[in-house]
Amino acid sequence: MALSKLPDLNAGLRPCQDLGDYRCSSPPAGDLHRLSLLSEVRTEPLNVHRLFPGVLFFADDDNTYSLELFQEMRTTRKVSVWPVGLVGGRRYERPIVENGRVVGWYTGWRPDRPFAIDMAGFAVSLQVILSHPKAVFKRRGSQPGMQESDFLKQITTVEELEPKANNCTKVLVWHTRTEKVNLANEPKYHLDTVNIEV
Repeated sequence: MALSKLPDLNAGLRPCQDLGDYRCSSPPAGDLHRLSLLSEVRTEPLNVHRLFPGVLFFADDDNTYSLELFQEMRTTRKVSVWPVGLVGGRRYERPIVENGRVVGWYTGWRPDRPFAIDMAGFAVSLQVILSHPKAVFKRRGSQPGMQESDFLKQITTVEELEPKANNCTKVLVWHTRTEKVNLANEPKYHLDTVNIEV
């Protein structure tokens, strides 16, 4: 981190201690970090990112990433998306893609979400972040699991999403918490139209 000369955005931030309890009085885990990052990017004194293209990705310490994911997201023009493994009570969740466009969601949890996607399942161009200065993650008032949708609704539409990872048929990030995997929403029989290795 010191070599990057970027500020350490983790200093002094205290997420909710009881991460499994949505009734916790603190905002969802990671919110303060994401808000700090958005603020830092938007107020960076030299505005270096205005001169060079870049992509913002909300990495998390309980995920495992393939290096290929970072190559995939480099070409993000606005908001790119891909599958996430071991999430939502399934082996994976993913955007459903037809003719190169996202048309729906293969998900085991809350399929009614406008963007039924995990935080690890998207990246945003810095130019989009800068052109939407009021787009933030809600600290209060967002329903559990709606953080991603509430944020993405402020900056894009489903029709504008850019599918990556071989049209969202390849898992390059896994929600590998240090606990037993919950596959309660995994269908008994394979229901997706593609076969994805997890």
